Amino acid sequence: HILFDFTTVLGPSATLEGTVEKVDDTELQGFGVMDGTIRRLKPVTVYFVAQFDKPFESFSGWRDGELLEIDDTIEGEDIGAYVKFSTSEVEVTKMKVGISYVSTEQARLNLQQELPHWDFDRIVQESRNEWNQWLSRIEVEGGTKKQRQRFYTDLWKALQGRRIVSDTNGKYLDMTGTEPRIGQIPLNEDGQPMFNHHNSDSFWGAQWSLNTLWHLVYPEVTEDFVNSMLLMYDDGGLIPRGPSGGNYTYVMTGASATPFIVSAWMKGIRGFDGEKAYEGMRKNHFPGGLMSKAGYEHDTFKGGGIEYYIERGYIPYPLYKEEYGFHQAGAGQTLEYAYQDWALSQLAYALDKEEDYELFARRAGNYQNLWNPDKGWMWPRDRQGNWNEEDAFDHLTYGGPWVESNAAQYTWWVPHDLQGLVELIGGRDKFTDKLNASFENAQKHSFTSGVAHAMETLEDYRRVYINYGNQQSMQTAWLFNYSGAPWLTQYWTRQIAEEVYGHLTYNRGYSGDEDQGLMGSLAALIKIGLFSVDGGVNREPFYEIGSPIFDKITIHLDQNYYSGDTFVIRADNNGPENYYIQSAELNGEELDRPWMLHDVVVNGGELHLKMGSEPNKEWGSHPDQAPPSRSQ
Repeated sequence: HILFDFTTVLGPSATLEGTVEKVDDTELQGFGVMDGTIRRLKPVTVYFVAQFDKPFESFSGWRDGELLEIDDTIEGEDIGAYVKFSTSEVEVTKMKVGISYVSTEQARLNLQQELPHWDFDRIVQESRNEWNQWLSRIEVEGGTKKQRQRFYTDLWKALQGRRIVSDTNGKYLDMTGTEPRIGQIPLNEDGQPMFNHHNSDSFWGAQWSLNTLWHLVYPEVTEDFVNSMLLMYDDGGLIPRGPSGGNYTYVMTGASATPFIVSAWMKGIRGFDGEKAYEGMRKNHFPGGLMSKAGYEHDTFKGGGIEYYIERGYIPYPLYKEEYGFHQAGAGQTLEYAYQDWALSQLAYALDKEEDYELFARRAGNYQNLWNPDKGWMWPRDRQGNWNEEDAFDHLTYGGPWVESNAAQYTWWVPHDLQGLVELIGGRDKFTDKLNASFENAQKHSFTSGVAHAMETLEDYRRVYINYGNQQSMQTAWLFNYSGAPWLTQYWTRQIAEEVYGHLTYNRGYSGDEDQGLMGSLAALIKIGLFSVDGGVNREPFYEIGSPIFDKITIHLDQNYYSGDTFVIRADNNGPENYYIQSAELNGEELDRPWMLHDVVVNGGELHLKMGSEPNKEWGSHPDQAPPSRSQ
């Protein structure tokens, strides 16, 4: 018996009702209606066609747990259907299923186009070949077998979490309006869709993960996603931060798609309408856009606090007595908006929008309004501009004015202006000492809030200085490159690679919120020793250099986007204790700074590192060797 159960709960989504219809004795078709969730309020219908490689003997069903005799169709709530086969002990029965958000006809078309045969072994081999093509974009040599296994697991996670939701002929479901609408992606000269339509968990935190990995290694995926976002902008009037089932979800905070799109443009990925993208992003940075909405705020434009941010230079906490959405966390939102404004200012400059450039570049300095010199941390302000002085509130207090975090973690959340932050904290030495002390504290609890994201709900696991199990701390180990201590970036990234992202067991996979590829891509970047604290939004994008765990890393560049063939990172004398860079050469020339331009990398070449067991505190440590920042 093979069962089709429309009483199930999938993730957070219940099945409201279903229909199963017998087409003939080798095929069924129908649909399930998935209930709305806190993210995706509107129900979504998933259509299916299921085909079998041999006739079934009978077709039956059940309702409310009671078996029924049915003819060719069963429909409604709390139902299911099943087909019966008589089989021998070793006999194999094959079934293949096509799905669509559009119709059963489209589900059948997807099945015909993508799986027209019954050769199971062929599918297995084709799947293996396809994944090998994706994963072999980065080839690593050296390290242990376990390290290589885990690296390619990370790379796999970086790709598999973001899904295509359009059909093979480019039809897709648009749920942004009051009624469902079927849309059509533009077709190319061959009659094929020009891009895919995608869903995603969100792009909150992607500036420290997908922006760097995808844009460099998988630029065609980046371009697809940007076009998908612009399609949703055409349909619903906003560039999304986490679409699901054709719906806006308003997941998390801010305009998190802005750095993703800006970084793509700055790196030469331009197979999309730049003016339209700018228009949509600009809308998100004003009242009525995504900066007006807190997390999952579907029906109002209040919880984002953008009006206060524009008028006062910060978002108060508390903002209102009423919570209009999740993460209505003024201090955390302020820091995120300032960075996202900086990202948009860079695109405004590139597109010759001088007034906008000056506007957003000025707003990008709003992070300074939260620096509390008496506390020595970023700190929330209330509506009157006063600092929060509650007795029970300190820099390790979780939540409230901080998005799934605390002041100790969010203080470092100034990715666009680390030199400005260095000055606020009191100079390079004080910055380095303060950050290093945070890591020494974090090492005691393995740099995370427990070994699962759910543990952040427990008070004992929340009071931490650094949390590599969630998005807000992902950049911190790389900040020493900006304060004149790149050897500490080399040291701490190696510790994190081993302790947080070095395991292959179920309970120590990502030690937190993997978020459909964000942590996987972060882990991969740490292990190849490349990162972008500012998310690649600078007018001249660059990569910071860390301590690769492998002896040789070959990045195969996509020549549809980049002129180079490969970029190689070679680490001589590398090893478990030899994580310090002694010297570096870039394309045969001495490199005395811990960063390099994106344009140099994508033209192809080699970064040659010589490693050792003791830090070379002279390499890359002088002020003029630090990576660029807004304040420079």
